[in-house]
Amino acid sequence: MTATLPLPATQALQVLTIAIGAPGISGVIARVEARLQGRVGPRILQPYYDLAKLFRKEALAPAGVGPFFLLAPIFSLACYLTVPMLIPVLTSYPLPLGYMGDILGGGFILALASFVVAVAAAETGNPYAQLASSRAKTFGAITEPVVLLVVFSVALVTTTDLPYALSATVLSGPDQIVRPAHLLASAALFMVILFETGRIPIETHTGTIEFGMIEEGRSFEHSGPHLALLRWGSAAKQMVLYTILINVFIAPWGLSSTTRVDQIAFAIFAFLGKCAVLGCVVAVIDDSFAKLRLLKITEFVAAAFLLAVLGVFTLYLGGG
Repeated sequence: MTATLPLPATQALQVLTIAIGAPGISGVIARVEARLQGRVGPRILQPYYDLAKLFRKEALAPAGVGPFFLLAPIFSLACYLTVPMLIPVLTSYPLPLGYMGDILGGGFILALASFVVAVAAAETGNPYAQLASSRAKTFGAITEPVVLLVVFSVALVTTTDLPYALSATVLSGPDQIVRPAHLLASAALFMVILFETGRIPIETHTGTIEFGMIEEGRSFEHSGPHLALLRWGSAAKQMVLYTILINVFIAPWGLSSTTRVDQIAFAIFAFLGKCAVLGCVVAVIDDSFAKLRLLKITEFVAAAFLLAVLGVFTLYLGGG
């Protein structure tokens, strides 16, 4: 008789899969980008070594900052690891907390984490950190309506915005994926993910050039374990967004339909493989297109907004 896992353990395994696998996916992307540029590049496991090195270092804080600065990295990582409880990471059936929130609720949690990190950066008084914090919130105000429209169009298609219900709708047949409204909403979400993960049209994902610095600037004044938590949270956020796109919108296959240990183990490998493939696609896109100027970000996000609007319109024109 095949062993089974209790539902709470399966749910905890979803969170652990995101937490442990996220740095590895970042390592895969960095490796692929290096190969595309003709370099050997870092090891795939390099992000784990970097985190371990940072956790061993001393944590320093600027003079005058309060407890909020020190707690922000912990709180943001906790937010990022809360979302895997709400979305289908390993199973096609809802887990005990699966209906605690919908896609919109998960988006609010991700936005809250980003807000906390931005406020902590602004508290330092460092001009680069404050600049990156201001930019993050300015462009975040543009991307959030896109996410709302994506969720709205999806809710019209499936009559619900619960991620497990949407995943089940896509699993019901391949014809669900090729619906024009679904394709447009998925494309809009993919463009938002490119922006949110700092790939394109940002200057560079890990760059410190002032003209395009956003993600790296917010962690300028953090060091040691606090910087490790921020980088870990950034990788976890990236993997959560990949999960939503893959297991909710475009490829929810390989998910376990039972609590059997062997099926859940297969779901883990299938999930990590899908994330690695999506990471390679993102790396190719990031390396193939010239970076946009900072002022062009609004046009990039506006294009995603237009796709989401078209997705809603197609529902009323018979394309849903």
